[in-house]
Amino acid sequence: MWYPAIVYVSLQVPYNKDKGTAMEVSYKKLWKILIDRDMKKKTVAAMLVMCMALSATACGGSDTKETKTETTQDTGDKKDSASSDKKTSASAVRLVSVSDVSKYVTIGEYKGLTLDRSSVTVTDDDVQAEIDYNLEENGTEVNDGTVEEGDSVTINFTGTIDGKEFDGGSAEDYDLVIGEGGMIDGFEDGIIGMKKGETKELDLTFPDDYYEESVAGKPVVFKVTLQKFTRPSELNDEWVAANTEYKTVDEYRAAVKKELEENETKSADYDLYSNAWSEVLANSEVKEYPEEDVDKAVEAYKKLNENYVKEAGMEMSDFLKAQGMSEEDYEEDCQQYAESKVEQNLIVQGIMDAEGLSLDDDDIQTLKDELLSEYGYESFDQLVAYYGEQEVNESLALMRVERFIVDNATVNETSATEADVANEDADPESEDTGVDAAEDTIEDNASEEDSSDTAEESEETASEDDVANEG
Repeated sequence: MWYPAIVYVSLQVPYNKDKGTAMEVSYKKLWKILIDRDMKKKTVAAMLVMCMALSATACGGSDTKETKTETTQDTGDKKDSASSDKKTSASAVRLVSVSDVSKYVTIGEYKGLTLDRSSVTVTDDDVQAEIDYNLEENGTEVNDGTVEEGDSVTINFTGTIDGKEFDGGSAEDYDLVIGEGGMIDGFEDGIIGMKKGETKELDLTFPDDYYEESVAGKPVVFKVTLQKFTRPSELNDEWVAANTEYKTVDEYRAAVKKELEENETKSADYDLYSNAWSEVLANSEVKEYPEEDVDKAVEAYKKLNENYVKEAGMEMSDFLKAQGMSEEDYEEDCQQYAESKVEQNLIVQGIMDAEGLSLDDDDIQTLKDELLSEYGYESFDQLVAYYGEQEVNESLALMRVERFIVDNATVNETSATEADVANEDADPESEDTGVDAAEDTIEDNASEEDSSDTAEESEETASEDDVANEG
């Protein structure tokens, strides 16, 4: 199933996942804590949206820009009377404190671009994979019988090397799908045939190239207790009628395909708009940052960080210490964030001024509806109340500008299958570090815990999961 990209700007901004500030790396770890504590969806989403957005390295960053054909906002005699009329119709809502954006930024060409829109063709295999996932999620708990490949198990395990427990080698209520290959060789195979409540010792060996060097190549004994297990349901008309709004397998399969196709369309559109903005951003250059705007952005970012860290049950000082960040590192990160945020707002505002784009006309309602749908709010007032008027306006303005860029571009349509995309994304020359791989695993396998658990406890659980997992 396709899920919308997590990071949008204040609500929605293009973000280069391959780069990030120190705080962004730290927030990945905080993200695991929040998931484990089963915090409200909107809270978790807000943390990622607001704290990982608008990075200085987003889509190229200002340090590596090459200025190409440029267009400034000081239009003067170069604009005809029609352009002047556009300017006067611009929205009263402004993203920056300055009136003449051209004094602060040179905006790269944003009209007449050539862009690619790549969509993924949904195959029968994609449909079946989604159905299999739903069958697994709605599986039946097995009380009698033994574990088979494909079953979802919940286990407790303790790992020992030379008779001693080691950091990260144990976990409780750990969820695992047998056969997915998420654990070291032999671990999942060893659980096959176990009964509910049974305890078993697995004599295994960590791979020589295991990311955690302290255990790589070493023999290990895992004592595993099977808490419970479920088996995927069988796909038939009865199951469809009981678990979906459809009556037959054929109806259900057609609906799944339609949903996947709609999601792929949304994904392709999002990438198109994001890439359009990235190109303009990469070819723009800030001359000077408005001090007032930067100061406000720094202040807002710090307050935001403090709130989200507090929601995780931590103090900011403790969080920074745990991540190995000094106060100086944090201040630098905040400044970097603020300058990126202001840079984006300057460019967006400049384009809106030049083209007479507004946040008050009828066209903006479509964008508002998109935000409401994406974040699950019933009214726009609720959205503003939660995220803040400034952040919402920034999101709408960027969305408006992205669409203007695309509407004035030549768009080449391409298509591929999920398998093609997976092959293209696979880079044999790059490997996740142990930390990155572990983080991916945690996000996939994070278990739900009681909301009363402390952030520290959740973090420990995450660490426990890491070592047994191949990443």
